[in-house]
Amino acid sequence: MSDAQLSEVIGVEHAANYGVYGARKMWKHLHRLGHPIGRCTVERLMRASGLHGVVRGRAKRTTIPGKDGARAGDLVNRAFTATAPNELWVADFTYVRTWSGFCYVAFVIDVFSRMIVGWKADTNMRAALVTDALEMAA
Repeated sequence: MSDAQLSEVIGVEHAANYGVYGARKMWKHLHRLGHPIGRCTVERLMRASGLHGVVRGRAKRTTIPGKDGARAGDLVNRAFTATAPNELWVADFTYVRTWSGFCYVAFVIDVFSRMIVGWKADTNMRAALVTDALEMAA
């Protein structure tokens, strides 16, 4: 079957399923209908046709820029080396989506030993999350 024919079938089936099927579900649906087609081909044809599935829920905004738009400076100039323990610590925080919502984790790492020397996990992204991790490290 040619790409043009497959695009037509995908368009008809996408509309028949209320436009909610993404590439993975459409690929499985087409296999059930007897069209042996690769998932990457379905992705390519759907992208070319401007078709996409429905995403559940709202997007969570996790990064909010400052009012001035300036970013924090690189205080170590990308030199992540240390000659002794506790000479240089680096810190970061991230988030993980769980079944019950987002979990935010802040951690402090000793560059010499590459060990986590302080950490904190919480359900909100406030300054206390980072300061508690720093206090644990200290």
